Amino acid sequence: MVNYLDFLHQMLLENQYSLPNSMENLFIQYLDLLTQWNKVFNLTRICDPEEMVLLHILDSLSISPYLHGTRILDVGTGAGLPGIPLAIIQPEKKFVLIDSNSKKTRFLVQAVHELKLANVEIIHSRCEDLQPQQLFDSIVSRAFASLQVMLTTTCHLINKDGRFLAMKGVYPESEIQALPQGFKLLAVHKLVIKGLDAKRHLVCLAKED
Repeated sequence: MVNYLDFLHQMLLENQYSLPNSMENLFIQYLDLLTQWNKVFNLTRICDPEEMVLLHILDSLSISPYLHGTRILDVGTGAGLPGIPLAIIQPEKKFVLIDSNSKKTRFLVQAVHELKLANVEIIHSRCEDLQPQQLFDSIVSRAFASLQVMLTTTCHLINKDGRFLAMKGVYPESEIQALPQGFKLLAVHKLVIKGLDAKRHLVCLAKED
């Protein structure tokens, strides 16, 4: 086991997150599990403990104020990012995490079981093939695809008043210029994560009325 606890606690405080110990412990449990599985399944290229805290936990949490509604879909979730950290701090919301990679979804099923996250569902599928009984209020993505691909492959999954939330690094000017018809840009939020020296933006989109 790697001791992330002190660094995690420090970074959460520096970024104005005041969370109960139970939530911090869930983050640690998740990172420990990810580290174990990563040795066999290569789930993430980020292996340094401090980088994992910043790039997996803090980066994911940075979009929490922008989640819309109570039913959230994390497309191309990979190792569960940003869905797992968000589900930990927002237990009142329902999170569905989807990925087409079976190794990653096997890890996620195990993680959800061990962390006892009752508000998380894991689906092994391509998002184009997903036909849910209930649509989503927010669709989030991190390092999933271009804005155009994200919108065209998930537009059948969003509520009428839903929001698409795409996590990006540098301001994605060319992607915004290439938005497909039928969608509108609502806002681009610059995300500031203390301790992380990297550009981060959240692109918020919706269907045209």
